[in-house]
Amino acid sequence: MTSALGPSFLDPQWLISTFGLIGILAIVFAESGLLIGFFLPGDSLLFTAGLLVADGRYLHVPLWLMCALVSVAAVAGDQFGYWFGHRFGPGLFRRPDSRLFKQENLARGGAFFAKYGARSIVLARFVPIVRTFTPIVAGASRMHYRTFLAYNVVGGALWATGVTVLGYFLGQVAFVKNNIEFILVGIVVLSVIPIGVEFLRSRQRARSGGNEPR
Repeated sequence: MTSALGPSFLDPQWLISTFGLIGILAIVFAESGLLIGFFLPGDSLLFTAGLLVADGRYLHVPLWLMCALVSVAAVAGDQFGYWFGHRFGPGLFRRPDSRLFKQENLARGGAFFAKYGARSIVLARFVPIVRTFTPIVAGASRMHYRTFLAYNVVGGALWATGVTVLGYFLGQVAFVKNNIEFILVGIVVLSVIPIGVEFLRSRQRARSGGNEPR
């Protein structure tokens, strides 16, 4: 089964209809702090969850409870990522590329962390792929735990609640309900724009550095 969003296991509505609330929480946890979770549909999943809560399909829980549970899963995922980076960080940076693990993803998280410091824990929440690797980099760089925890709670709550609530209220708009797949594709496109911009900037910097006279 495929859709405009790709295989069914990347289709938020299929994931929610198949695995329900437990599936949402597991995916949010994995995308927030597990190396293998970077490809999972975090933003579109939460938006769809909010939409389905409003619609009363598949998810029969109040909005406040959904937001609270997803926030906890997001914070817990980042906590695990921080612990993992703190425990295995040095080895990760020496690890060769594999089918699932790419050094460029870790480097991207490292560059984001270096640029924004502690604020990156909040900002990274809204950037796919980066949000998976930033807590790992924070742990590997031995960021002060209390500082990480504070920014993690704020970032996790803002992201989880904000995207879910957005889906809930927009999901009651007829145009959104009738064009949900196109809306989700749009969310995915918008969420990867920052990555594309940063990629183009990195290439430009690399070219400029290569052309500098020695």
